[in-house]
Amino acid sequence: MTTHRFVATEWHNVLGTLPPAIRVASGDTVITETLDAWGIDKDDIKRRPGPNPMNGPIFVAGAEPGDALKVEIVRMTPNRATGWTRSSLAGNVVDPEAVRELPSREPVTWAIDRQAGTAQLREPVAGLEHLVLPLEPMIGCFGVAPAMGQAFSTATSAENGGNMDYRGFRPGATVWFPVAVEGALFFLGDCHAIQGDGEIVGTGIETSYEVEVRLTVEKDRRLVWPRGENATEIFSVGNARPLDQALQHATTDMFNWLKSDYGLSSTAASHLMGQVVRYEVGNVYDPAYTMVCKIEKKWLPAR
Repeated sequence: MTTHRFVATEWHNVLGTLPPAIRVASGDTVITETLDAWGIDKDDIKRRPGPNPMNGPIFVAGAEPGDALKVEIVRMTPNRATGWTRSSLAGNVVDPEAVRELPSREPVTWAIDRQAGTAQLREPVAGLEHLVLPLEPMIGCFGVAPAMGQAFSTATSAENGGNMDYRGFRPGATVWFPVAVEGALFFLGDCHAIQGDGEIVGTGIETSYEVEVRLTVEKDRRLVWPRGENATEIFSVGNARPLDQALQHATTDMFNWLKSDYGLSSTAASHLMGQVVRYEVGNVYDPAYTMVCKIEKKWLPAR
């Protein structure tokens, strides 16, 4: 197994069947530096227009349609002293009559203290003069090429992943994507220093990161939607609009996962999910919303 340092020289605003930027073997580790959502690098140089320019695609040898690509998020290290967010809630997350009361959506800068692991507004807002947030790095947009030669914008998400903006995509998490093309063609970018559930201002604290991931092909693991796990939970991800459809996708995937991998009957899976499932909201700003269905591992039967 090899560690590759992937220095991107071009970036993409779609996830699709594009020429590979790098080829790796299953089980290899890739270290790469991402751009922020506007295409700005660690040196504050704009390299590519937004939204969410992706590094890649990374071709993983042996990956074929019907397999799953296992992505272990090993490490995320901030490599810039600033980030930015919008200044207002998005209009679609408040009541219609409240939209006129929202402030300007002008971007503001946050200072990132990489040694302390914190972020705070560079120009404090009244009432938030002493607000200091701990860094909680996460990947906003990543995934694999979709089927049938499609190319999906990095502004949205689907079965192949994409712009899901789920806070659980953080170091220590493992994520599986359904492979639809040879080599999987993995894309990665749009990292956040911290973000609230839903990305309800349309951004997290957008900045650049050095990211380390391990990519492994799991043969004949036929997935429909992205799945993940961390030290304490497993989770299924559904991407769609309206929000109830995203929830249905995530719930159905968890139901099927419990039956196929944990040996539960439909009745047993229903009982378990009915009492111990927890939901989290990923993105509720972009064209497709993201819902996450979670179960703590302590409730799962032994495999």
